[in-house]
Amino acid sequence: MTTLQLESTVEHILPDSVLVTALASRVSEALTDERISRRAQGNADLLVNQEWDFARSAAQSECARLGSSRRQEGRMPLSDLQERELANAAIAQVLGLGRLQSLLDDPEISDIHVRGCAPVWVKMRNGSRMKVAAVVDTDDELIDLIRRAATRMGRTERRFDAATPELNLQLPDGSRLFATMEVSARPSLVIRRHRFEISTLSELRSRGLFDETLEDFFAAAVSAKRNIVIAGGTGSGKTTLLRALINEVSASERIVTIEDAYELGLERFEDLHPDHDALQSRPANIEGRGEITLADLTRMALRMDPDRVIVGEVRGAEAFPMLMAMSQGNNGSMCTMHADSTRSVFPKLAAYVSMASTGLPVETVNLLVASAIHFVVYIDNTNSIRRVTSVREVVDSEGATIISNEIFHLDIDDGVVTGFPMREHTRKLLVAHGLGIRTHENTVAIPSMNEYVS
Repeated sequence: MTTLQLESTVEHILPDSVLVTALASRVSEALTDERISRRAQGNADLLVNQEWDFARSAAQSECARLGSSRRQEGRMPLSDLQERELANAAIAQVLGLGRLQSLLDDPEISDIHVRGCAPVWVKMRNGSRMKVAAVVDTDDELIDLIRRAATRMGRTERRFDAATPELNLQLPDGSRLFATMEVSARPSLVIRRHRFEISTLSELRSRGLFDETLEDFFAAAVSAKRNIVIAGGTGSGKTTLLRALINEVSASERIVTIEDAYELGLERFEDLHPDHDALQSRPANIEGRGEITLADLTRMALRMDPDRVIVGEVRGAEAFPMLMAMSQGNNGSMCTMHADSTRSVFPKLAAYVSMASTGLPVETVNLLVASAIHFVVYIDNTNSIRRVTSVREVVDSEGATIISNEIFHLDIDDGVVTGFPMREHTRKLLVAHGLGIRTHENTVAIPSMNEYVS
């Protein structure tokens, strides 16, 4: 399509949506020509960020030609703002996620829920929800958009069709995309966005997730290489807290992470974790072969000489090799789980271990849990207010019961903080690894959890 044809499309046929499509076509052609040229010369393909830079340059050049043509004919050219919006929309259509891209670019949006061509629901960082315009015109267009993401945006190309009706991958910005078709009434897309800039205990404390006393406790527990399980509901901040705890680990330690979809993003903190490996599970191919489960990865991780093994989320048979790793010397390991309290973590772990078909009686499983886990942390998310409301120390097991002490408890109704004293052995160990140093050296008054209840 020539510049004149592009201009004619704008002026005489359809409004801006077709202009975007026309410009996207030109950008796509330029990218295709560049790929062909580079391969003919024996050069490597452009990296993702280089493709975006090339596409932006091509779009800007085409907008400049369009503006020059309009001026020569005595007509008003597009404004700088209009050109930028046109270029952004066209590039998003070629390399991004079309009209969905503007939502991904909004830093105040934390979650995006798309159901076919219906209006989109978004969740904001402050916890509020709002309905915005649809990002596609038909349900089939949404399927095409998801397939484009599966082809271009994952670390490996993924299928999305009737035979593979779900897609789970990480977008280039670190967001997690999950999509379904066929098994849902309409094609569905959910994107959860992670804030990697919030990555330290002090940042989480300043946002009210816990007070300075717990910040001090968490830092000492990580330094003392205690095994920690973080529990909570969906969107409670489990992964964010896990990331902050990992960032307390010494740079001299080797970390291996195991995830269903890359979310922890240790590569973003290369200076903090220069020696790390990240493993991701893989679904079976169309022939039903090649599946790599979290349980498989957990076994692999133990052969990779880790100082700490981190499981992004435990929800099945991987619990058994993880507990074995924790109880065999890989102290300092951590994971997250979906649970509604610290106490409910224990029966869920027993159920997960049973999924591994070990045949172990519950008494033996509880012995394993008691020897493997030191602390369980629970994050409550009520009315979009996230707070650590319980920390439980695992003491022992007795038959079908795990013996534990809730060393920290926040009463949500009145903000009162209570707890059972830590065992003396545990307290001395944490003191030896810095417990009390942060709070004692801080001349500012330690805030109470009352201040975080609204």
